[in-house]
Amino acid sequence: MDINFQYDAVKASDRLEILTAKRLQKLFDKYDFLIRAEVLFKKENTTSPEKGRICKIRLSLPGPLVFAESSHGTFEVSITETIDDLERQLRKRKDKLKHRA
Repeated sequence: MDINFQYDAVKASDRLEILTAKRLQKLFDKYDFLIRAEVLFKKENTTSPEKGRICKIRLSLPGPLVFAESSHGTFEVSITETIDDLERQLRKRKDKLKHRA
């Protein structure tokens, strides 16, 4: 599993990287065609306390890239929502591949 972490206006955090890596490992175990993940944590100034902690994840796999992002009050919630969205996309991709074969 190859994961590249980037930070924009956020201090690097081992805790966030470990949390994200654990969740992504489940995807890598379930979908063996995944190659690499690129994760970006970004802090944005907003007037709403429910937004502003952004997690963007791009997965490399055969065919088009899979991308998701979310913005919430904490990075933990953003990570969870982003990975849940990626899993939905991967499930659809896998179903399409099954029907072609």
